[in-house]
Amino acid sequence: MPLSPSLLLPREPYARGLWVTAPDADADPETASGDTGPSYGDAELLAVPFDAGLAPEIDLPLPAAALLAHHRSKGEAGEIVEVPVATGDAVGRVLLYGIGDGSATALRKAGAAVARRGKGRDALRIVLPAGPVAAFVQGALLATYTFRAGEEQTPGVTLEFVGDEAEAEVGGARVIAEAVALARDLANTPSSVKSPAWLAERAGEHVADRDVTVRVWDERELADDGFGGILAVGKGAQSPPRLIRLDYRPEGASGHVVLVGKGITYDTGGISLKPTSNMVFMKTDMAGGAVVIAVLGALADLGVRVRVTGLVATAENAFSGSAQRPSDVITQYGGRTVEVLNTDAEGRLVLADALAYADAELDPDVMVDVATLTGAIGIALGKGLGAVFASDDALAEALTEAGEAGGEPLWRMPLIEDYVPALESSVADLANIETGSTYGAGSVTAALFLREFTGGRPWAHLDIAGVGRSGADEGLLSKGATGYGVRLLLEWLAGLPER
Repeated sequence: MPLSPSLLLPREPYARGLWVTAPDADADPETASGDTGPSYGDAELLAVPFDAGLAPEIDLPLPAAALLAHHRSKGEAGEIVEVPVATGDAVGRVLLYGIGDGSATALRKAGAAVARRGKGRDALRIVLPAGPVAAFVQGALLATYTFRAGEEQTPGVTLEFVGDEAEAEVGGARVIAEAVALARDLANTPSSVKSPAWLAERAGEHVADRDVTVRVWDERELADDGFGGILAVGKGAQSPPRLIRLDYRPEGASGHVVLVGKGITYDTGGISLKPTSNMVFMKTDMAGGAVVIAVLGALADLGVRVRVTGLVATAENAFSGSAQRPSDVITQYGGRTVEVLNTDAEGRLVLADALAYADAELDPDVMVDVATLTGAIGIALGKGLGAVFASDDALAEALTEAGEAGGEPLWRMPLIEDYVPALESSVADLANIETGSTYGAGSVTAALFLREFTGGRPWAHLDIAGVGRSGADEGLLSKGATGYGVRLLLEWLAGLPER
């Protein structure tokens, strides 16, 4: 079944979730869990928090403390004890969930575990825990994410949150979770639908009512303005490349951040062809671009007061008679020449154009690019840590702290100056991969290549190739694209002061 061109937009995956400010005092006794404590409302399941030293205040068939002791419950984050209870003529279920140490990390994990237990039910009512409520809600919302090609994307269960004074936190968590869901949607969409032009259209539709302006370069304009890297990568495809620019300018803001995303809508490797097993996942090779689009769309709702420009360099890297060849020399934006020794190292070519354009035309205070760039980073850091390379210590520290706070941890990787000569070419200014070297540090040399196009400005490169995809439904993640980078970048941007 073909996908509708507008399938994903507008996507409000949690629109059925309901914020409630504890109306339990007026609950109908026929739907209540007991004489005291929270009620079910219209939900099939009621989730109530507990910790190792405190049983929940809710009527159960047996004392809650005795039940928890029977199950040897420690109150760890993600731990759940399910208890059947009578609700009128029916049987309901109470989920007693642990909250661990009450930290944001623990509550995020607890929220995901609770939401996953609600899958297959129509509704789940959750009594919010004390502590960082936003982290718990994010975990719950992210864990309900589903994607099926050709279908309208909706959550698998209605989540109803019950609490007293955290409505603003829940609202902010929902904005961030919806941004992550959009990034996942865009990356999960099959490449038979997802051309560079399609991605540009989706970006424009998503930000249309969000105080963001859009400009898109088509292939003719890319040629006229000298974007040789983007054009070279897209030469072999039937669908021509695009450059997407999104501008968010809140009133009174003077600081300027540029975010650059890799938007390769499918990557065969080009003439340097990938093995089939590696190619299967390449519909998500534009995950960095999806992150940038999702972040730009959430800034106004979160009240970010810094000017942000998003650039998504998007192309399909196809294998055909018109594709660029190993040994070709291309001219990047700004005039620097590059010898293309491996057409599968294409992401850095499109990013280089966008970074050079940002440096020459946008005069940013800082630049951050995000990309599924190198397989080597997944070998170095695995599936649990994203990589940050940075020319500025303060920027690296700020992004790392934001990643920790947002639940998307980063590990700083080195920019090793001794490796710079590995990118020398005898026929051009640079080679796009190491030449004549035994360093084997593919992720490091890729970052060093990108640094050449930043004009010496404060810059960071997020390599999310290891964390941008998940092979299983587990915790906050669903199989497929993860949207990694949305939460940490929004956390970082929301914390930046006005200048």
